[in-house]
Amino acid sequence: MANNKLAIIGGSGLYDVEEFIDREMLSIDTAWGKPSDQILKTKYNNNEVYFLPRHGRGHFISPSKINFRANIDALKQLGVTDIVSISAVGSLKEDHSPGKFVIVDQFIDRTFARYKTFFEDEIVAHVSMAHPTSNGLMNACEEAIKLENINYQRGGTYVVMEGPQFSTLAESNLYRSWKADVIGMTNMPEAKLAREAEIRYASVSMVTDYDCWHPSHENVDVQQVIKVLLDNASKAKNMIKNLIKNFENHIDPNDPTNNCLDVAIITAPEKRSQKTIEKLKYIAGRVLNK
Repeated sequence: MANNKLAIIGGSGLYDVEEFIDREMLSIDTAWGKPSDQILKTKYNNNEVYFLPRHGRGHFISPSKINFRANIDALKQLGVTDIVSISAVGSLKEDHSPGKFVIVDQFIDRTFARYKTFFEDEIVAHVSMAHPTSNGLMNACEEAIKLENINYQRGGTYVVMEGPQFSTLAESNLYRSWKADVIGMTNMPEAKLAREAEIRYASVSMVTDYDCWHPSHENVDVQQVIKVLLDNASKAKNMIKNLIKNFENHIDPNDPTNNCLDVAIITAPEKRSQKTIEKLKYIAGRVLNK
């Protein structure tokens, strides 16, 4: 268990955890460019932990412009084995009121302007996304949330839209007809890339508003969202501290993420160029260098 390393990817409103006193800021280069910002390396409760603000500190990166591949590659370089994504979302159900947390276990990817795979040149791989989140990591998130008495739901579907605009009313009602739970702009292709990198992934969505389908939220307003965001961020920081203490207790040695590339790469060995193998050395080196 000593080799398990946790990273937190913070979304809107969560750009730092100030309580982390032991701080080292890391600048990482990847074959895909620079990640969203410097990665905070810290030690908490004798555990080495990493924190990356998805939109950059100060929120200057639009959802469509996030370099998801660089973010995941950089965390893989640091030896990260587990990622918990914390994201601000809109609610698609009446009982998911602002302030509620949803531990997501499914996604509907509606994005269209993003790079979604590390395996784009010469080496082709098809990973399973049937169950995109780690059950053990979700257990750890649930335990961490319960300790803070946060209103939450275990399990739910997250519709990932392109953004940066909010939904039209017709779109919002369409997603509700699909029985989806929440809507946001950032967990795809993040979850797909984490799977390709064989990093266990879980997503905690923090509800900020009801999206425009709800009569009280006909016009989703950034200012009202920020008000809820600040309250949610405070809860999330406490949840993170609990998570750091407990996540290793929930590691599943049989998690399908652990070795999913063993059955995913379809390209014949003689067709794999050394240049591409080098580019993928952190993401897929375990299988490509056998």
